[in-house]
Amino acid sequence: MTAFDDIKKQWESQAYPKTPENGSEKVLAKVSAIKKKQQITNVILSATALILIAFFFYISAYKVSRAMLGLFLMIGALGFRIVLEVMSIQRLKQLDRTLDAKNFKQQLISYYNRRVWVHGLATPLILAAYCVGFIILLPLFKENLSEGLYTYVWVSSIVLLLVFSIFIGIQIKREFHVLKKMKSETMEEDKNL
Repeated sequence: MTAFDDIKKQWESQAYPKTPENGSEKVLAKVSAIKKKQQITNVILSATALILIAFFFYISAYKVSRAMLGLFLMIGALGFRIVLEVMSIQRLKQLDRTLDAKNFKQQLISYYNRRVWVHGLATPLILAAYCVGFIILLPLFKENLSEGLYTYVWVSSIVLLLVFSIFIGIQIKREFHVLKKMKSETMEEDKNL
């Protein structure tokens, strides 16, 4: 029986990772913040898409195939991104918050891995489609706008693209940082067990 008692003492004396104070509240607050950011993104994308749709009908783009193609690419790119964000928000809502911390964290890592796919593949393709649509419209702008207004549209679009790309890059970097941190914490917890 001494061997059993020794094993029992070793078992009882092993270190357990400490649960942080308010750990679940902090995680749920992060999840809520992520959801709020995604909703804000959807509002901005939806407003832009509605403006483009209104512009489509305002200029009667359906009468000019080049204008129709350019605006369809731009609107379609925004629409696809909105759908991806709505799906992402739905996945976030489906996370089982009743799970223990380790399994919940695994769900969050899985969620962030999907976000990596969205940012790594879908976002550049969506941005490229949007830019191609805009470039298709440029000759029409040149024909129908004054020289100064055309120059303004051209220059401001480049500035907006750069600012938007930097903003997207910052968001992607933040999400990658969160994923990396969660993975390293999970690996650290696994080592302690």
